[in-house]
Formats: sequence, structure tokens, C-alpha cells
Amino acid sequence: MAAAAIGTSLLAGCASDEDTGSGTGGSGDSDGKTVITVGLFGTFGFKEAGLYEEYERLNPKVKIQQTVIERNENYYPQLLTRLASNSGLADIQGIEVGNIAEVTATQADKFADLSKAGGVSKSDYFDWKWNQATTKDGKTIGLGTDIGPMAICYRKDHFQAAGLPTDREEVGKLWAGDWQKYLDTGKRFMQNAPEGVAWVDSAGGLFNAAISSSATRYYDEQGEVIYKSNPEVKKAWDIAAKAASEGMTDKKEQFTPPWDKAINNGTFATISCPAWMLGYIQDKGGAKGKNKWDVAPAPKPGNWGGSFLGVPEAGKNKEEAIKLAAWLTAPTQQAKLFAKRGSFPSAPKSYETPEVADAKHEYFENAPIGKIFADAAEGIPTQVIGPKDQIIQENITRSGLLQVEQKGLSPDKAWAAATKTVDNALDE
Repeated sequence: MAAAAIGTSLLAGCASDEDTGSGTGGSGDSDGKTVITVGLFGTFGFKEAGLYEEYERLNPKVKIQQTVIERNENYYPQLLTRLASNSGLADIQGIEVGNIAEVTATQADKFADLSKAGGVSKSDYFDWKWNQATTKDGKTIGLGTDIGPMAICYRKDHFQAAGLPTDREEVGKLWAGDWQKYLDTGKRFMQNAPEGVAWVDSAGGLFNAAISSSATRYYDEQGEVIYKSNPEVKKAWDIAAKAASEGMTDKKEQFTPPWDKAINNGTFATISCPAWMLGYIQDKGGAKGKNKWDVAPAPKPGNWGGSFLGVPEAGKNKEEAIKLAAWLTAPTQQAKLFAKRGSFPSAPKSYETPEVADAKHEYFENAPIGKIFADAAEGIPTQVIGPKDQIIQENITRSGLLQVEQKGLSPDKAWAAATKTVDNALDE
């Protein structure tokens, strides 16, 4: 089978789409077709990969209308408002992994149970992914679209200049099993680094990657906030804070114009790479970055990102919407989405398809990304997801680590500032 060539994929919640506005369910159009509305944030890629078109061909009496709000931070509050009023909802709504615990715990009665949908089988998905959207009494309110298994993307030219190996297998061995080894490799790199090149893009990205490989993060299994006492959070903080305080980071906040420019200019040697990050690097790195980047396994398997599709009970076309949500998230469609957009499947059955198993990425020196990310996905720990994970993580990185990088704050003072901001946000 010919290997699948992966094109540009963009981070949901940080990427734009040509459709804007807010979704509202509609029963039909002037042609007598059932109109199914899909409300999303960022770029999920269904439309771009041709999946809507394919579904409409298979179901001639159905028409799909997609509406998109660019950033999840704007989309999610609106979704909660509309759920509260049972109005203005799309027939299908996207839910980001950082919000799924809160939605499952507090809004489950507003969504249809998708575990009973035709063609849906729990065995198709990772148990941890399925369970993230399932209530304690067994109601599944969302079907997983993608996940974000971790790798490390690195610049071969910078590694060569610093006297480090460039072969992806050898590179992976440098830090296998331990994020501290990744930091130690960074210290070696900095001794002979090309002028103006840092080891890693940002302390915030490094923290997110390190904590994403831990089973427990900000909440325990009883739902108690434990981020200040959890040793795994402390380890991830120490790794990221040390990289920042010792000048190993490029001091840019991720998903900002300066960070985009740094990717294009090649001013850092490594970046933590969930599967969706490849397309972002290709997009921002442009032609001059092609074949300078490669992909190696991360120190530990972890998950950063992923979303779900839910069907609100208040939707105008609930039964048709359930059929569409089940079809879009089935293993076959997830494999197609990966081949076209780079969104890594949450359904392990799709890993056996040629679209995934044989996938290589031309921009990254034909790295076997299907195998790299499938291996990483199989090792992802079952993570405890809390209702305010996103708020905690954003404030640790922005109010804490960014201040170490950009303002020279000591790690201890930055931690104190971050925890104060987090606690204030949790009290609101």
C-alpha cells in the first residue's frame, strides 16, 4: 500500500475556519432535505477532508451545515449558555477534552446517550477515551474524535551543529523513559548550540507535555483539587522552570505571532509534538523548514488534546444527528481524517488501516508518523480529568512559567504567583 501523505492539520481551538457564527438546529430546507447543523470550535477537519460530502452522497436526503467559532475559550461559554436555555444549539456540538469532565458531570441530562447509537461500539475506542465522556451511571454523552499522542519534533540541522545524533531512533534513545534526560540532552545541546538557537520553544509547552504523560494531574479520583500537592505536577514544573531559568527556552508563548515567527526562523531545536502539531509546524515553518524537521518518540507516552462530538437533547434533528455523529467518529472515518488532516484517531481499530499504519510525513523527512504515534497512543496512561483542568493548566503556564521566561521571576516566586491565580480562578 502506498503510504498516506499527511497534509496540514491545525490545532482545534487555535485555528480558524472559513465558517463562523453560531449553530441552530433546523428541520429541513427548501429541497425537502433534513438539515443537520454541526457547531464546532477551531478546525476539526471534517469538511476539509470531504467527510460531509461523502455522508451527503450516502444519504441524499441529508444536508450538513457547519458553523465554527475560532477559539474554544469563546465557544465553550456560549455552549453552556445555550445548554442552560435549551435553545440555539446545533444538532451536533463539539466538546474539547479540557471541558469534557465538567460537561459530563453537570450537563449530562442535556445530551443524548450515544452508547446506544447504531454502529457504535465501546470496544472501538480506548477505554480511557470512552470513559472521559461517560457518567457514573453509564451514559455516554460524547464520542471521541481524536487524541493527541506525544512525540518530540526536532531540527536535524541544529542537532548536527551541536554535535548530537540526528537519526530519529538514536535521538529517541537520548531521553527514553525520563523527561529529566530530555533536559540533560538540552544542556548538552546548549554547550555547542548554533548562535541564537534555544533548546526548546517554551516552558509552557514543555510543562504541558511532561504533565500529559502522568495519570494524575490536577484532580484525584475523588474529584478533589490536588495540583499543589501532586508530586507529578511538581516534577513537570521543575523540569519546565529549570529550562526557563537556565535560558534553554525561546521565551515565546505558544500559539502567538512571535511563536509562529520563531518556528519559521528556526530559533529553537525541539518542541513537544502531539500529532496535531505536525501540521502547525508545516504551516508556520513553510518551504524553508521542509526536511530540516524530524520526529522522535517522546520520553514518555502522553496525551495532549482531543475532542468529542455530542448530540444535545434539544436539537431539532436528534435521531439523524446521532447517526451522523456515530459515522464521523467510526474507525474508518477517523482513518480518513488522519490521512487528510493529521488528526490522530481515538479508535485503535483504525491503526490497522493503511491510512494510519503506513503513514509517513513528507515534510518531516518521511518520518513514519503512523507507527510513532500509534505506539505512543498505546502507552497513554488513563488520566484523571477534572472539571477545571484547562483553567489550572493555563494559569500555571501563563501566570507562572511565562513570568520566569520573560520577566526573570524565580521559579519559587512564579509558582506562588501561579497558584494564587489558579486558586482565585477556582473560587469564582
